[in-house]
Amino acid sequence: MNKTLLTLGATSLAITMSTPVLAQDGDALPFDPYLDLRYRLEVVDQENLPEDATASTLRIRGGVETDEWNGLSALVEGEAVVRLGPENFNDTVNGQVQFPVIADPSDLLLNRAFVRWRPDPAVEVLAGRQKINLDNQRWIGSVDWRQNDQTFDLAQVTVNPVEGASVDYFHAWRVNRIFGPDSPQGIWRDTDIHNVHATYAIPSVGTVSAYGYFLDIPVSPANSSQTLGVRLSGAQPIGGSTKILYAAEYANQRDLGLNPAEFSLDYLLLEPGISSGGFTIKTGYERLEGNGAFALQTPLATLHAFNGWADKFLVTPPGGLRDLYGDISYRFGDGSPLNGLLLRGIVHDFDATSTDQSYGQEINLLAVYPIQANLKVLLKFAHYKADEFAVDTTKGWLSLQMTF
Repeated sequence: MNKTLLTLGATSLAITMSTPVLAQDGDALPFDPYLDLRYRLEVVDQENLPEDATASTLRIRGGVETDEWNGLSALVEGEAVVRLGPENFNDTVNGQVQFPVIADPSDLLLNRAFVRWRPDPAVEVLAGRQKINLDNQRWIGSVDWRQNDQTFDLAQVTVNPVEGASVDYFHAWRVNRIFGPDSPQGIWRDTDIHNVHATYAIPSVGTVSAYGYFLDIPVSPANSSQTLGVRLSGAQPIGGSTKILYAAEYANQRDLGLNPAEFSLDYLLLEPGISSGGFTIKTGYERLEGNGAFALQTPLATLHAFNGWADKFLVTPPGGLRDLYGDISYRFGDGSPLNGLLLRGIVHDFDATSTDQSYGQEINLLAVYPIQANLKVLLKFAHYKADEFAVDTTKGWLSLQMTF
């Protein structure tokens, strides 16, 4: 595919879609087109591989969402992921195994397509292909960091019984993963996934979530499990612009369906923090239990957001994972020539839970700047220093995203 033609075509489409669609009488038509362009340059240096990886990719995502009519609405969204440079990376399907993995294979696909019905302001029913993000995406997420989303073919019901409360249930029979349909692990078909998630915002306390995730995945039986848990998160002002932040979560996970293992493993998160002015400071303790043979897993999570951006713990090691971390960020506010700029740094220390094994340490750095309302640039860095797990890995990213 000619890169110049692709870029010109995407730019033309962006200009077209940023203009309101009008009927002949001048009124807006009952649907809204949109477009999202994201360019990314990603580089990876992984100690145990002979070559460093460099991936230059462009994601073009666009769709149409209808206005609501008698409670009914619909959305259709397509997506193209295009490689703009040499194929000097392992995209998981191209066989370039001498390079580190950058899981952004080229593709053209239907990303989302669903029908939504709101028979009442407190009830919503949805059926089709959709992305799902629950709580902080530790268990269920769309993995928006990668160029291709994780989506579900599902039926979903959401009810808001009283103000501040929400109950969500969905049944998914297919998971469309980030690796794309050409990968053996790109689609989990014939799944029997039932998820129930309830939240309630309690004034002066925070938001309480309770959930049950039941994953029966025949094509990946080791990821079949049932997880029951509860989460509390909130913020309380203590004077001026200063707030105390807190999050705490506990869950238990057991085997389910065709999983060959038998286990009962615990998850624990404690994350206190404070924010004042533009600063936010948090410390965290996250524990995914392992017994030496099996460990608690979160296969449907937005995994990149947890346990370091170098992605060394996408699968929890059999010995479990203890992540002790510190997180500091600063966002420039009104009156600053850098208004909107976000700077963030995180340090991690990783250990096993079933032994005294030290896995390693990691540092993460981030800068995001909104050039204008629909255009932002991102710089990101991760360095993992191995002790007794995996190998030293350094990653860097430059991303530019434009929405219409």
